[in-house]
Order: sequence, then C-alpha cells, then structure tokens
Amino acid sequence: MLGWALAFLVLALIAGFLGFSGIAGASAGIAQILFVVFLILLVISFLARAVRGRPPV
Repeated sequence: MLGWALAFLVLALIAGFLGFSGIAGASAGIAQILFVVFLILLVISFLARAVRGRPPV
C-alpha cells in the first residue's frame, strides 16, 4: 500500500509540474489517504504482534 501512495505522489508531482492542477490535487489527496491507511494498518499490526507475545522487530 505504501507503494501505491508513492505512485500517486509521483503522479501528483508530475501533473503539477505539467500544469494539470485538477489531476495533481486529486492524486495528492489519494496519496495522503493511502499513506494514513498504511500507517494505521502498521500500528494495528504492531499491536496485534505485541498482544500475541512476540516482541516487535
């Protein structure tokens, strides 16, 4: 999922550079949402691993 967020970030940067502000804004918004979802899933994964008794790596 982090890969998708980075892909949309790159798409937003390229679109912004070329002057497509609508596409750039939409891509940046999607990248932000995917990054937040990635962070939430990462925290949930760490918590689940800690509850099962395995130390985080």
